[in-house]
Amino acid sequence: MKRRNFLEKTLTTSGALLVPGASIAAMNSKTSVNEAPVDKNDNETIFDEVVIERPVSGKPHLGKVLAVIQPHCDDIPIFAGGTVAKLIDEGYTGYLIRTTNDDAAGSGKNYGEVVSNNEADTEAVARVLGLKKTYHLNYRNHNMDENNIQEIKARMIFLIRMLKIDTVICYDPWAPYENNPDHYITGRAVEAAITPAGSHLDYPEQLDLVKPHGVSERYFFTRRGPQYVNRIVDISKYIDKKVESNMVNVTQGPAGNNGSRLRKKLAAEGKSLPILGNDDRTADFNYIKHFVLDIESPRLRYSPSDKKIGEKYGLEWAERFHYIGPIHSNQDDYITKNAVPLKK
Repeated sequence: MKRRNFLEKTLTTSGALLVPGASIAAMNSKTSVNEAPVDKNDNETIFDEVVIERPVSGKPHLGKVLAVIQPHCDDIPIFAGGTVAKLIDEGYTGYLIRTTNDDAAGSGKNYGEVVSNNEADTEAVARVLGLKKTYHLNYRNHNMDENNIQEIKARMIFLIRMLKIDTVICYDPWAPYENNPDHYITGRAVEAAITPAGSHLDYPEQLDLVKPHGVSERYFFTRRGPQYVNRIVDISKYIDKKVESNMVNVTQGPAGNNGSRLRKKLAAEGKSLPILGNDDRTADFNYIKHFVLDIESPRLRYSPSDKKIGEKYGLEWAERFHYIGPIHSNQDDYITKNAVPLKK
């Protein structure tokens, strides 16, 4: 890997990626890093600048609404659980939207049981992460490309307007090499809904019930690389909460109770792993934290370790995103600097 030389600096109030209305503490929680080209083996694309988003004390996001959107019950916990926990802790009101019914994912005696178990897991994830409510759109698992994306988009527009969503976390709609239609269709439908949701001209029949509302921030993640990365979120403070959100996904995914199952399997063979501890909860917790999110992450999540992502930027644990935020107004700056009183 090529050695990186980067310069870290604290963003000032003129930083283009700062959120309007953010407190000075919030502004100082983000740092800009100028990067050298990234080795493709890192599963990242080349970028010019990345912002490190750090935890902020207080409630700088109080009054804002977060939508956590996933096709399957394990997507957000695996790839963005730490960031969700951070934003909720900083004042967001959050909602979880799941687009499929997970009918072909996980263990169960029959179709209905699998669907029911995954829905229960999704509700449990929402509770652990502090989300207010879940919405299940119930499209068929691994078959979202059989649906008209206009219908999915219209439902997303209604939810954005009804919930007054300011920020979304979702799969990146432009991620290359993504082979799961549920992932890329969900991402594309969400992205396609954002602009019309804020317009009076689109889907006017909805306006008797809801008003236009614009989304100002997007955090996009992906399962497979290469991934465009311009934001690193420090989740060191929230890593245990992320682990706990994965522990309740027992029906599917690489997390759930796989640690305790491995512990019992090894015991039957007359072996033990000290990292798995002496009880099932410790085994599940440590398996997720140290295997799923770290040393076995490339195999189990098709994604680099959260720990290694953090280490690149001097952090203990981190998640990475393609972030799209408000665009700074140079016109407003010009007016502030150059406007003069009208002559009477």
